[in-house]
Amino acid sequence: MADYDNRLTRTATAGVAAADAGLRAYMLRVYNYMLVGLGLTGAVAWLTAETPLSQIFYSHVQTAGGVMLQPNILGWISFFAPLALVFLMGFRFQQMSLGAVRGLFWGLAALMGIQLAMIAFIYTGASIAATFFVAAAMFGGMSLFGYTTGRDLTAMGSFMIMGVWGLIIAMLVTMIFPSTNSPAVSFVINALGVVIFTGLTAYDTQRIKNFYVVSGGRDAVMEGKAAVMGALSLYLDFYNMFLFLLRFMGNRR
Repeated sequence: MADYDNRLTRTATAGVAAADAGLRAYMLRVYNYMLVGLGLTGAVAWLTAETPLSQIFYSHVQTAGGVMLQPNILGWISFFAPLALVFLMGFRFQQMSLGAVRGLFWGLAALMGIQLAMIAFIYTGASIAATFFVAAAMFGGMSLFGYTTGRDLTAMGSFMIMGVWGLIIAMLVTMIFPSTNSPAVSFVINALGVVIFTGLTAYDTQRIKNFYVVSGGRDAVMEGKAAVMGALSLYLDFYNMFLFLLRFMGNRR
């Protein structure tokens, strides 16, 4: 009887260890996709800002503060295309192949780099680098919290998602009615942006982890597509956190 109990214990322990190893491998896969996506965005941003590639998407306009980039038609298309890809991936990823989901993610990351090229003309390279490391530290800490906490972050995540829509509306209002914009309003919007995407980092990490715990290992293709979608969520969290932080920390040229 003791031998039987020992075998059950060893089997249960082996099962838990295998599940933990599978979860770690899955999360590593998600983070790898995200990091490669960020690397692609950075590379495209540099190429667009520093090579003649910029002329495809931007016009160089001389201002009192120096040369600035102004999007042309292709530039504006590249600005709105990522949003269309996010919706396409969100609504159709179950019907698409793993290769198609990956391809859309890489395409989105490249298009975001075209957008990011404008940042290099607005802020100094030193402030961009400093902000990136601060954003990376904040992201890493909040993602670790979301992975390890035993607290259910669903309610917080829902609140943060509502906050994103509030941010979008507030930013549209300040764009359409410039008179409503002011340093105080900009400060509030940027502060809320940092808080919201910091919170979403923890929530999305927990959500990605919970997906694997509930359904991981059952369908390799679906698991692969879910890893890409998880990477997309974390990529957008980091990207937006970085941009809002840059508005606080960035030194303009």
